[in-house]
Amino acid sequence: MTTINDIAKLAEVSRSTVSRYLNDNGYVSEDAKKRIMKVIEETGYIPSQSAKSLRTKKTGVIGVILPKISTETASRVVGGINQILQQNDYQMLLTTTSMESEKEIEFIRLLQSRNVDGILLLATNTEKPLINAIEKAALPIVALGQEFPNISSVIYPDYNATREIIAYLIQKGYQNIAFIGVGEDDPAVGIERKRGFVDTLNQHQLMINEDWIVQGDFSIDSGYDSIKEIWNKNNKKPDAVFAVTDQIAVGAMQFLKEQQLQIPKDIAVAATGASRLSQFIEPSLTVIDFLNKEAGVIAAELLIEEITGEKAIKKIIHDYRLLKRNSV
Repeated sequence: MTTINDIAKLAEVSRSTVSRYLNDNGYVSEDAKKRIMKVIEETGYIPSQSAKSLRTKKTGVIGVILPKISTETASRVVGGINQILQQNDYQMLLTTTSMESEKEIEFIRLLQSRNVDGILLLATNTEKPLINAIEKAALPIVALGQEFPNISSVIYPDYNATREIIAYLIQKGYQNIAFIGVGEDDPAVGIERKRGFVDTLNQHQLMINEDWIVQGDFSIDSGYDSIKEIWNKNNKKPDAVFAVTDQIAVGAMQFLKEQQLQIPKDIAVAATGASRLSQFIEPSLTVIDFLNKEAGVIAAELLIEEITGEKAIKKIIHDYRLLKRNSV
């Protein structure tokens, strides 16, 4: 196996010159660069990453913790992260918790043991055990989607975005609006989106029917079951339904269609999340788009800033857009 000493001998330069060339650290003449490059190409020499890590104290690897890998949201976020990491010569080590919150703590510890340079965390909760794990981690961490004390975060404007889409429903003439949410252990989706819903109805002095507020999970099946629960236990029916994710809304739409209801003539449906499914389902779904790829870009840039020396804690509230489609 070719070593750095072999490269130095064949290129007729010192070992330290080869080291400076490989690490881009210090002066190397143009003539020496050409000779070293030629020898590396001829021998197929690959520098040892572990040896480089010992010298630089960096591994060039970023850990990413996702709740699920099989969603478009995750795919878009990872696409944005990867774009920035590649531009800055970092590699990604991807982990997924399968929506099991305790694994977030486990993976922080695991990634730290793998000596990653930093972690991008897409958390599903902000409970004290996770906060403690973040505070004990001796490396930079940036959160995306949830806000934590003492680390930088990229936050979706869940409350304001929900207020805008509910106000849009009201503006279009809908006054009896149902709500399908998720558990409040997820503050962003479970609490802030519900708070935006309730506050907007109160602002417009519209009735909040507690029977029309149902908590499920993030699945299509949950959307189907939740609107079925609302439908079957009430004589008076809502004229619109808001779901905290587009996957939930798709399930609700399926049930409503089975009741021979026309969307949006008989009932409107709106949601948060702009997956391709929301665009191509019939009718296309009115949604809040949180621009997930761009959020991944911003989070990765924040983390690299911290790794390379800027330690200021930043909270960035990411942008969004309301996509007005045919379900309203």
